[in-house]
Amino acid sequence: MLQSDKAVAVGLIPSGLFIVAVSDPETRATDGYLASWIQQISFNPMIVALAIKPGRPAYDLIKAGKPFAINIIGDHDKSYLKHFWKGYDPNQSPFSEIPHHAGEFNGVILDQAKASIECVMISSQKPGDHEVIFAEVKASHIMNEESKPLVHIRKSGADY
Repeated sequence: MLQSDKAVAVGLIPSGLFIVAVSDPETRATDGYLASWIQQISFNPMIVALAIKPGRPAYDLIKAGKPFAINIIGDHDKSYLKHFWKGYDPNQSPFSEIPHHAGEFNGVILDQAKASIECVMISSQKPGDHEVIFAEVKASHIMNEESKPLVHIRKSGADY
């Protein structure tokens, strides 16, 4: 079967939309990216897995063990999504114009998100062109009780 034929059904796997955000208080570096491949994989300890392509924003800081936040995008406010979808100047903080604050574990919490999960990487695997980060959940925050998480369906499993 052709790769393009296999990709049609794979693209129909629903996922959420998230902004993964990380900062390094020592160097004041901040970074983030739009993610859709995130899933809870363990109850005890509570662990999530997220896929990130090496070289993407936030990759180096997450791999260095810096705490990060998974900001769950809600249907109540999508205004900041385009900023991360189209990219931003790597010489500037991606959060300079987006209301945010530091969480209790220094994760970058976006005030407009539905919720946020603060994590720390515990291990990783590179099964293909993306690396899977396994991260322990350290804290979670709900900012908007009423909104629903956005769900994303791709046109094809061959790309974003």
